[in-house]
Amino acid sequence: MTKPPVLPGAEPMSVVGSNGHGALVLHGFTGSPQSMRGIAEAFAAGGYGVEMPLLPGHGTTVQDMLTTTWADWSGHVEAVYEALAARVGRVVVVGLSMGGTLAAWLATRHSEIAGLVLINGALEPMNADVRAMFQGMVDAGGTLIPGIGSDIAKPDTQELAYLETPISGVLSLAAGGDELDAALGSITMPSLVMYSPQDHVVPVTAAPYYAGKVAGPVELVVLERSYHVATLDYDADLIIERALGFAAKVCAA
Repeated sequence: MTKPPVLPGAEPMSVVGSNGHGALVLHGFTGSPQSMRGIAEAFAAGGYGVEMPLLPGHGTTVQDMLTTTWADWSGHVEAVYEALAARVGRVVVVGLSMGGTLAAWLATRHSEIAGLVLINGALEPMNADVRAMFQGMVDAGGTLIPGIGSDIAKPDTQELAYLETPISGVLSLAAGGDELDAALGSITMPSLVMYSPQDHVVPVTAAPYYAGKVAGPVELVVLERSYHVATLDYDADLIIERALGFAAKVCAA
């Protein structure tokens, strides 16, 4: 079967870098690298080797995503991380939404990661009632629900994300979240956790939940002016500034 073409703007990004360190940048569920390109370009401008993958099933068609699961997304992220880590010194992993889930999951498997930058990450288990609701939809034969993209306060700003959401993917992400939750205590590297009180996708409790479970130091930053896709919102410059400052510190440690 011919794979559908990548949507303009959803392309992955790879930069060699010059400062000896690296940044792995991860987009969110049903989204694409478009939502993270600004921060990836800022790391590249700072001399970091950058890898920003397009997660399997994303950035093409929602039908393409129906055939992918947490195993595909996490497996791809780990492969890209290992290739980046092989060519640089220290690596910081930056993730938005499910990208934050994947970043934290990766940290449970690679204690050598220098630090994590988690932006409105899905970092706590899915509510049991919500999960049961989605399972009921699948049991009734449902496959797609309206999309969750473009939760942005800034007017006239759009996320390049699917207009529909695969229900099976939501449940697979929930299972990945369970896997992460069981291992959160093994995360010992520093984390910069940025979250929006007006997030309409991920519960605002996710950030403090994560901070209370991991073993490493956590710095919490509140994104007062932004919704879920904060990297495209009013706090985008603040996110970049704090992320680069954090990376410089942990990579020098």
